[in-house]
Amino acid sequence: MSGSSVSKVVVLMGGPSAERDVSLSSGEECAKALAGEGFEVVKIDAGADLAERLKAESPDVVFNALHGRWGEDGCVQGLLEWLQIPYTHSGVLASSLAMDKERAKETFRAAGLPVVASVLAEKDDVQTRHVMEPPYVVKPYNEGSSVGIYIVQEGANTPPKLADSMPDTVMVETYAPGRELTTTVMGDRALGVTDIITDGWYDYDAKYAEGGSRHEIPANIPAEIEAACLDFAVRAHKALGCRGVSRTDFRWDEARGLDGLIILETNTQPGMTPTSLAPEQGAHQGMSFGKFCAWMVEDASCNR
Repeated sequence: MSGSSVSKVVVLMGGPSAERDVSLSSGEECAKALAGEGFEVVKIDAGADLAERLKAESPDVVFNALHGRWGEDGCVQGLLEWLQIPYTHSGVLASSLAMDKERAKETFRAAGLPVVASVLAEKDDVQTRHVMEPPYVVKPYNEGSSVGIYIVQEGANTPPKLADSMPDTVMVETYAPGRELTTTVMGDRALGVTDIITDGWYDYDAKYAEGGSRHEIPANIPAEIEAACLDFAVRAHKALGCRGVSRTDFRWDEARGLDGLIILETNTQPGMTPTSLAPEQGAHQGMSFGKFCAWMVEDASCNR
């Protein structure tokens, strides 16, 4: 959309997913930043009356700051398509595809991108036996932000005991050792590589708790690995059919060189606070948080 045609922006935030609190934080920061860029901003905590509230507000653009199911998996995107309201980030197909981790991996494999072996398995089966040789990881196949991740270490005698909140079908994938790297794609270009440094697994607390992790940008990695991260992230973005901003996460086993770099997943709705990974990479390219958010508003569309 052209800058002159956008004045009123609704920021969607909150919602019913397991990542509600993260979304509320992202939404508040984005709303504040967009107001600072001169937009008229209305915040909506997404609920069952969302369609009615959007019709009443009649925004020029919806800034989608929702995370997790319903907001990130194609559901709200479908509603916005139906209402013909331009919105930020990826469309229905790319959103649903990226959120379904197994189908996303199939897409990456077809595009020649490196991923680890994985299977979908019934929760009861996973708790009864090792469905894959340890070490492996068990996680929901349609959640984000490292919600509900279990690591089964090499040599483990028993399968994991999963929380009741885990879905009936889960993903089991080969554990990928090494450093956690991430790359943001904005439009059709990769912004950089960040090394995410933690004391352990990069779980929900490491992502969002104060002092849970630190980010090193640019990552202190060989040029070959940096170039591969940038290339793979853009290719993953395109393979899924993403638009706007996405962020692709990697693990890199230094001992194996380029062969040790694998894609974990692509996030079509990355965290959006000023210190989140994607805006941090934008800042590294000289773009303020406000300009980063404004670019997404100007990039918004529907029918895609």
